[in-house]
Amino acid sequence: QVQVVESGGGLVQPGGSLRLSCAASGSIFSIISMGWYRQAPGKERELVAYITRGGSTNYADSVKGRFTISRDNAKNSVYLQMNSLKSEDSAVYYCNGAGVDWGQGTQVTVSS
Repeated sequence: QVQVVESGGGLVQPGGSLRLSCAASGSIFSIISMGWYRQAPGKERELVAYITRGGSTNYADSVKGRFTISRDNAKNSVYLQMNSLKSEDSAVYYCNGAGVDWGQGTQVTVSS
């Protein structure tokens, strides 16, 4: 089973940027697809961005052009670069994939 630790969240003003990191344990990391999810208070968890083991990516319409997902298999890590942040991006962000235990997430708050 793969375990993950998310980091990089914080408080940022609208229009600002953050880079989230996800450090994973387990030798299977390099062969699984990974996604970044988010959950805002009172809302269901949603998939924000997805990257295959080969590096192909896909994004939710709400973040296209603003967020970029990437991975470094040598470091067992996945990243989410978030630019032009909006208040509606505020949520707890999680990384996850097949066979991965959910981590604690990292809080992102976009507010002036």
